[in-house]
Amino acid sequence: MITFTSQSYIMGVTKRFIFPESINQIASFAKVFAHPARVAILKYISEQEGCICNDLVDEIGLSQATISQHLAVIGDTGLLKGTFEGKKKYYCLNIERFQEVQLLLNSFFNKTTSNCC
Repeated sequence: MITFTSQSYIMGVTKRFIFPESINQIASFAKVFAHPARVAILKYISEQEGCICNDLVDEIGLSQATISQHLAVIGDTGLLKGTFEGKKKYYCLNIERFQEVQLLLNSFFNKTTSNCC
């Protein structure tokens, strides 16, 4: 029989609250770009005036449920805009948010120094 101590049971809990908001934002954006399907989704959407989930299913070759999960992760960062037409949601890039991300990353990396051996 396996028993869990309180520490082993919560091992996967993150401590995002101990980090500044800017660090948490960068981590969220990194999560989006860390999966090739999400990068492919962003690339496809960036080349369209708008698309629906089924367009992405046809283009990328993943199931509708999987595409929807990836869209949710991307959407949580604010990188997508969506409008409903009937029951369909059309996705496009949130260019303003991409520009904010670019500024955040530039600020982060511009403060680093070259201290490599």
